[in-house]
Amino acid sequence: MTEINCPGMLIVLGGLPGVGKTTIARELARGLGAVHIRIDSIEQGVRQSGVTARSIGDAGYRVGYAVVEDNLRVGRTVIADSVNPIPLTRDAWLGVALRAGTPVVEIELSCSDEREHRRRIERRLAEPPEFTGPTWDDVISRDYRVWDREHLVIDTAGATVAHTVAELRAALRSSQPPHLGCD
Repeated sequence: MTEINCPGMLIVLGGLPGVGKTTIARELARGLGAVHIRIDSIEQGVRQSGVTARSIGDAGYRVGYAVVEDNLRVGRTVIADSVNPIPLTRDAWLGVALRAGTPVVEIELSCSDEREHRRRIERRLAEPPEFTGPTWDDVISRDYRVWDREHLVIDTAGATVAHTVAELRAALRSSQPPHLGCD
């Protein structure tokens, strides 16, 4: 077995519900051999445990930060999949990468076609869900703040998963150190 020495990195994937974060993150993780950490799954696990948390969102993010940092410290590339709606959460992800001594790339997915975005939310609600997702009204009324620093923005409207993943991989290669050629 040949060992490949590729240092880890943190890929922070954010955006409103329904823009395609989890679908894209799963495919990107498969292609990179990366760890995929989904905050929605952590929050659902906290809910199902019966533990009462004052804020499920806060608990989910804090668990996510710890799990991501552990994986970064052993050299894994990690894709952190969350809405990442406010500067506090965005700064916390940067802190995780800084403590782990790894590079970080911040990516915001969007869906510029409002009808398509709404259709995605409504289709998710009609299928047997892994967890109860937000309604369209929840999505459009959510506190989601404009990013205050440079980051990569990719619009998923009208794009296939394969196209979006290819676009992300190309952007990652051009914006990061050469170790991304290890994938």
